Amino acid sequence: MLAASTFRSLFLAAIVVGLMTLPARGRAQDAIGACSVASGPYAEVQIDTLPRIDLELARTSQEHQRGLMFRDYLPPDSGMLFVYTAESRESYWMYNTLIPLSIAFIDRDGTIVDIEDMARLDDPSNESQAARVVYPSAAPYWYALEVNSGWFLDHGVGVGQQIVFCLGS
Repeated sequence: MLAASTFRSLFLAAIVVGLMTLPARGRAQDAIGACSVASGPYAEVQIDTLPRIDLELARTSQEHQRGLMFRDYLPPDSGMLFVYTAESRESYWMYNTLIPLSIAFIDRDGTIVDIEDMARLDDPSNESQAARVVYPSAAPYWYALEVNSGWFLDHGVGVGQQIVFCLGS
């Protein structure tokens, strides 16, 4: 009887130690890695070619609302990262957005959960037209990354792949 009790205690201790070594989850910060370069914020997709995107950050609700509105150009390999403080299900639209975009919705550990291509509206200033064409995510997310239309496809980036962010200080 004592041997079975000792075995059970050792077994449970091993499980607890094993669980403690699993990566922690639950914060948006989980996708933020160590910055290897002292430059502005950027994102790297964790695939063989390590495509990199220079980032502008949208952290506040005002920055989220403005996004990339009124821009007539977005440099190649650049984008805007919308950072949320809690899990989100907000849909995106193209109101007053003058350039076509692609958007990746990213969970708290940096996994892409959905990618959508967002076409430029015939009349970007028409709010009712913009309200009819919205882009929801297929799953909850903590980050949304907008880039030039087709960037993800052109770089072989898809759902299920990981992105690591370097957001600077």
